[in-house]
Amino acid sequence: MSFDPRTLQEHPRDDDRARDRRNRVVAIGLSAVVVAGLLGFGSYTLLEKSEAKERSGGSRAEDRTQDGKQAEPEGPGKEQPAAGAIPGEKSWDAKKLTRNHVTTDVAYPMEPPVGGDHAPAWLNCDGVVYGKAVPNVNAVHALEHGAVWVTYNDEAPEADVVKLASRVGSTPYTLMSPYRGQAGTIMLTAWGKQLSVDTADDRRVAQFLAQYVQGAQTPEPGAPCTGGVDG
Repeated sequence: MSFDPRTLQEHPRDDDRARDRRNRVVAIGLSAVVVAGLLGFGSYTLLEKSEAKERSGGSRAEDRTQDGKQAEPEGPGKEQPAAGAIPGEKSWDAKKLTRNHVTTDVAYPMEPPVGGDHAPAWLNCDGVVYGKAVPNVNAVHALEHGAVWVTYNDEAPEADVVKLASRVGSTPYTLMSPYRGQAGTIMLTAWGKQLSVDTADDRRVAQFLAQYVQGAQTPEPGAPCTGGVDG
């Protein structure tokens, strides 16, 4: 019997090819498993991060909501001060402060008065310091022109009076006078605005002057503070 050498060589080649195919199939299968695992792990990680972010965002939102609730005023006595308001100042509705010119005295509901009917002549207020009380009706007219009226009672120390006089004397659209009937030791009054302080060194004195000398509350901005009367 004779053998064809080619026949003997063909079988090993077939076995090798089959083995190669099996190896490729196994490799492809393993690669698919690895890729699927990586994709699954990545999706899980992204999901975890997303949920954590949502939880964190929800917590911050709850904190903001809680902070908002704590910041809300509770009842009419807890109203927040108006923007730009000076701590401790009092305000009156400008629409309710009448501005008629009268030739008689006016019974003002507050001392010193913050506005209302007044005399036709305004009190000179170009940094004027008066050594005695001045008529309310003329001072109110000065307030209408945008002046700030600085007053003090008998309890004000002399050193404070001197400091205030120096400040008023160098500030246009201001005037100063003693006012025996006022409740506060030192008071600053503009049209519809009033502040009481205990000392001339209170930082709110400068704030009040800066905000209300010819401020937005002025009914007649630009009206003169000279050419009036000297009390």
